[in-house]
Amino acid sequence: MDWSMVEAAQTGNISVLYELIQTDPYVLERIDHFPFLDTPLHIAACVGHVGFMMEMVNLKPSFARKLNQAGFSPMHLALQNNRTQAVVRLFKVDKGLVRVKGREGLTPLHHVVRTGNIDLLIKFLEVCPEAIEDVTVRDETVFHLAVRNDMFEAFQVLVGWVIRSRHEAAQRWEKELLSWADIEGSTVLHIAAIKNRPQAC
Repeated sequence: MDWSMVEAAQTGNISVLYELIQTDPYVLERIDHFPFLDTPLHIAACVGHVGFMMEMVNLKPSFARKLNQAGFSPMHLALQNNRTQAVVRLFKVDKGLVRVKGREGLTPLHHVVRTGNIDLLIKFLEVCPEAIEDVTVRDETVFHLAVRNDMFEAFQVLVGWVIRSRHEAAQRWEKELLSWADIEGSTVLHIAAIKNRPQAC
């Protein structure tokens, strides 16, 4: 990618973005051609330039779901860099971004569970409840990740949310997800017992 585009994304300079498009109308098309790449949207999401980021989403919506060479989407990168406003703006544009699977099959919902970000966890469940069904490449659910990473508050929120949810699949989720076995055959109860977490048990 052209260094001028990288600099425009890093500084959030929308004017430079359009100057580059005027010079080369296919500049974004060429970037989109690469299957894995840090797009200008990835860069802007990392540094939290929300205005530039939203301009990029308008021009090239496909960038929002594209993974970079490390296996991360723009929302993954915004989460990793604590750019909460960027995360919120992204899922307001497309709630399905909460379910984009990145490296090791981890979604943004998995990330907020692993880090214990309760505010974003609640927002993600509100905008995209179906994301609770997503599992990692090791068949771990959000419940596995919460217990495995000692995020008991996140675990409580998840269990409480499933029990109180009015979603048509809530009963199935409660039954299936809490007894789901990961690739090693461990359920959430197994992990809680091994880690000696009586609250989770």
